[in-house]
Amino acid sequence: MPPIGVGTFGSDRYGPDEVAAAVATALRLGYRLIDCASVYGNEAQIGSAIEAAMARLGIERSELRIMTKVWNDAHEPEAAVASVRHSLADLRCDRVDVVFVHWPFPNHHAAGVDVDSRDPHASPYDDEGFMRLWAALESLVDEGAVAALEVSNVSIAKPSLILADARIAPTFLEAELHPTVQQGELFQFAVDHGIQPIGYSPLGSPSRPERDRAPEDAVDLEASAVVSIAESRGLHPAQVCLKWAVERGQIPIPFSVKEEQLRSNLEALGGEPFSPAEVDALRGVERNNRLIKGQVFLWEGADSRLDLWDVDGRIAGR
Repeated sequence: MPPIGVGTFGSDRYGPDEVAAAVATALRLGYRLIDCASVYGNEAQIGSAIEAAMARLGIERSELRIMTKVWNDAHEPEAAVASVRHSLADLRCDRVDVVFVHWPFPNHHAAGVDVDSRDPHASPYDDEGFMRLWAALESLVDEGAVAALEVSNVSIAKPSLILADARIAPTFLEAELHPTVQQGELFQFAVDHGIQPIGYSPLGSPSRPERDRAPEDAVDLEASAVVSIAESRGLHPAQVCLKWAVERGQIPIPFSVKEEQLRSNLEALGGEPFSPAEVDALRGVERNNRLIKGQVFLWEGADSRLDLWDVDGRIAGR
């Protein structure tokens, strides 16, 4: 798996054609990991861009790693299989390298809703229902349509159950990972179980939708340790965040539509590794600063958004 990828969530700011053009630029610059999702509404355009770039640049499919996600409204087994097949068609692939369940809850909402919106049919995590979904995805691995499976947006409690019951264990775990939310326990859990962490929002999601912003949110690119290291090394703070991620052992998937930023993100991987003092300084940036809070997935009776993340080690609502 490449050490860095490119994200494709336009954050309500960029349309499908802009994102697809960014993917084409990323491939030209040397990116080989593309993180997609059915709910982003741009896989058809991205698939066309990938196909054209492969032909133009002479890229073999075996050089690429393409990931997609099953959205919350497709947790029923037949719907999950249909979702993956739809993504395969849109992405113009016979096989995707990774499929993961976007969120562990079958709770969904209309695009662009306010954070106070709630799905009236929302429910807490149901392991039996999730494992039926997982078994359906395992069948796609059996037939060769999918190479590997992944969990996403989970606490330790949920993958612990999944690992106990799955026939095909998750190979990857995608989570919000950046200097101000390092999720050390979850990260170590993944490593200890041979699961590769993938970090979304690796720069602290500076382009996230306004509805996902709160006054108390920390800004990774302005953290004193990040800025100090960037100045001493002649880097942009974003490059410090990405270099930290790769050297820590997670795969960051930053999003950008600007060629100069895409190039800069790739260049972040070079140079001398961080010193122990720099690593310690960046470890101290941790603020448990979750930016993608997930309130819209709460169910009736949930106490707060913390119930999504099982902060006391127990799965809420069970």
